[in-house]
This record gives sequence, structure tokens and C-alpha cells, in this order.
Amino acid sequence: MTYWLICNSRAGDGERGRDFWLDHLATAGIHDPLCRDFEEVDWTGNLSVRDTVIVAGGDGSVNRAAAICREKGATLAILPSGTANDFSRNLGLPHQPQALCELIARGVTQTVDVADYGDGIFLNVAHVGMGTLPARQSPGTEKKILGRFSYVVELLRWLNARRGFRATIRCGPGVVKGRWLSIAVASGAFFGGGNEIPEASANDGQLNVIAVRPRPLLQLLFTFLMVRLNRQAPRRTSTLVHLKGERCSVHTGKPKTVTADGDVVSRTPLDVSCKHGSLRVVGARVVSTRAAPDGERGIPADI
Repeated sequence: MTYWLICNSRAGDGERGRDFWLDHLATAGIHDPLCRDFEEVDWTGNLSVRDTVIVAGGDGSVNRAAAICREKGATLAILPSGTANDFSRNLGLPHQPQALCELIARGVTQTVDVADYGDGIFLNVAHVGMGTLPARQSPGTEKKILGRFSYVVELLRWLNARRGFRATIRCGPGVVKGRWLSIAVASGAFFGGGNEIPEASANDGQLNVIAVRPRPLLQLLFTFLMVRLNRQAPRRTSTLVHLKGERCSVHTGKPKTVTADGDVVSRTPLDVSCKHGSLRVVGARVVSTRAAPDGERGIPADI
């Protein structure tokens, strides 16, 4: 088995670079992993199904490494070093660097879902509408200073300036039409820097569509607050629609920008399918946001 290390030095605040992780990996017993960059194209041909690709970066870097690992059958290990790090939340990864590297050395793995669209994939979420703005317009300096809150800042700046767009959403047996402020198609249980999707996990074989209608700011904030407090997904309200299914599509009247895992990737129409358990990742568990029978947070979905 071979360990490969890929580091994105531009992710997050830039303090957790290659040397930082090499020291912690060596302490955990992983010495001299093969270090590569995404810009190098020759190394992927040497990957085998027994290898582990360790990626240090944000969700965009994890996305690129995941596509390589799934194609080659290799295992993906994540050293969260970005701004949002949503996919690492799905795995409940330790925050301490040394504990994280020791988990990789132990080789505990899970399988998770991957969302396929066109020629690409995503692990967290694809956005149409308001949710694309952080990727399109958040300045790099502000993102470093404010961290994951820069996403919220950008949304609040633009919220009252948009009237929404028309789209038809199909997900599973559900079809809804109307004017929307934002449409999010999620594979896991977290997006946007830690926002939870109720009743979801990254290995349940389901996509979750969260669609938000244009409403006054106070009404939107009240709706999001109630969802967060109740940890339940209202299927349909005057503000929010939540649909689940293995496949979904978003068709808009005019082409709209699509972002996936924080990067601009295409334009609508967007057609997505969930590939259940198609990626092996290092992690002790898969987090579920389903409510347990006693009303507490759901037990991690270790399946």
C-alpha cells in the first residue's frame, strides 16, 4: 500500500501546509508519503485499489481527489484545511491534527455516496441561485478573515436585491414549479460551513433538495431558525421545500450558474443521480442528522 499526499497551500488561512501535515503524519507512523499536486497528471496512473490518497485542503480539493479515488478504486483520506470543510463534518473527523493523522494510520474506513452530474461529481452540495454567490463573489481576503461566516455575509448582502428565478424541480416522485431564491441539491448532511440538512447522511443513498422561495428577510430567518431548532425537514412551507430521492433535476427558464462543492462548474439544466456507497473514505463513522426515537440526535450511520 502507498500513501499519497496532496496539499492545497491556498486553502483556508494557508497555515496548514505540506510541512505541517508531514510532521503530524510521521508522528502517527506514516513516513515519507509520495507528495504530488493536482497540476501533475502522471501520478494518477500509478494509483492502485490498495492506496490511500491524503488530501489537505478545502471541499474543492476534496472533490477533485474524490473523483480520482473513485475512478481508481483508491481510499480517500481528508485533512481539513479549508474554509467550510463540510465533507469532513459528514465523517465526524477529529479536530486535532494528530488524532486525525492517527485515524488515517489505523485505516478505519467507511463508504459514502457520490452525486454524479454530467461529467462531474460532488460530495456536499450543488447550488443554483443565491447559493452560488459565495463562490462567485466572495473576495479572497474577506474569506480568510471571516472564515465560513463569509458565506453568510455574501448572502445577506444580496438577499434583498434578488427577486428569484423560475425553475421546475423534480426529485424522486416530487415535482414543484415556481419562483425560487435558491436551490440546493445535497448528497451529505452539511453545507455552507456547517448548516445541517435534517434527516440526512452521506451514505443513505438519497439526494436532498432544499429550495427556498423569495420572501422578506425576517420570514426567511424565522424559517431557517425553526428548521435548525426542530431538526426536522418541513416537506413544504410557504418559504421552503424539501424533497428526497435518488435522482433529481433542476430546469430553469434561462440558464443559471451551477456551483458544486464551492466551485463554479456549469449552467442549468442540472441533472443529478446519487451513486450509493461508491467512494471509500477514512473515517470512524458517518454522521446522521436523523432524530432518534427519544428525540435526541441520531446515532452515527456506520453502514
